[in-house]
Order: sequence, then structure tokens, then C-alpha cells
Amino acid sequence: MTALAAVAFGANLPDLAHPTPVISLLLGALMLFFGRRLFWLLVAALGFAIGLQLAPYLSHNPPLWLSLLLSIGLGLLGALLAVMLQKLAIGIAGFLVGGRLAIAVAAALWANSAHYSVVTFVIGGIIGALLLVALFDWGLIIFSAIEGARLIASAIHLPSTGTIVLVVALALFGIVVQGAMFRR
Repeated sequence: MTALAAVAFGANLPDLAHPTPVISLLLGALMLFFGRRLFWLLVAALGFAIGLQLAPYLSHNPPLWLSLLLSIGLGLLGALLAVMLQKLAIGIAGFLVGGRLAIAVAAALWANSAHYSVVTFVIGGIIGALLLVALFDWGLIIFSAIEGARLIASAIHLPSTGTIVLVVALALFGIVVQGAMFRR
């Protein structure tokens, strides 16, 4: 599997927050509570996260500056895409979040889920893109809360069960908070 495919499909990726836990916590909190209002931030944060995950494939044990430069570059590209091509950016963000979520759920439920990671990512991505485009506001609230919770949890070192509980609790809290703001 090529480096780009490995990043896209979530195969054996390094911990997202390893080099930058503070940035992951800040981005995660912003996405958790303000993802619907700052939808461009969701796309930028996904670009940033993919940049962090892609850096080790470009260089063995890359320096922090390379990881940050790549991450910031992809994050800015994502934000620019989100502002200029809103519908396309929404579809791409839905695909990436849906795929990442499908991989995480499959890994939690099935021991041999790695054998089907590409198929799982693509199916989850298609469902995520369709949901986000069709149900824009609520899809954005749900996906940004989930991705924000994942970013926050990745910056905190817990056992896998604790991480799952933290992601679910934070995501539900974020959905409630953003839903209350949306209803107003």
C-alpha cells in the first residue's frame, strides 16, 4: 500500500497528537463546540491531521518542523477549498470523517478489521459524504463533534477502552452544545 493510500485508508497510522498535543486539543475543542459555525475549520483540521499522519511516510522519523509544515500547508489548503468550493469541501470532509469513523468502529468491533480497512473506509466515506451533503447542518454538527472528540482523545493517553468512552462522551456533549446553539 502506498504512503498516500495508507494515510487515506487509516492503515497503521501513528498517533495523531504525538508531536502536537496542544494543537490537537485546541482544534478538537473548537471543532467540538463550534464545528457547525466554523465548517471550514473542520476541513482545515482534517487537512492538518492528514498532514501529521503523512509526514512519517515522507521521511523516517521526520523532524517536527516538517510535520508541522506539511500539516499547516494541508490545513490551509483545506480551509481555502472549504471557502471557495463549499459543496465539494463538504463532500470531501464528509467522506474523510465517515471513513475515519468507520475504521474506528470496525477496529473496536472486529479483531480482523484491518483486512477490510479499504472497503470499510470507502463505504463509511460514501455514507459520510452523503449524510453531510444531505443533512448539512446536523451532519456538520455530528461529524465536527466526533472529529473534535477524536482529536482531544488522541492528545490524552488512555487505554483503548478509556479512549472510546472519552470520545463517545465528548462527542455527545459537543452534539448537545452545538444542537442547542443551532436551535437558537
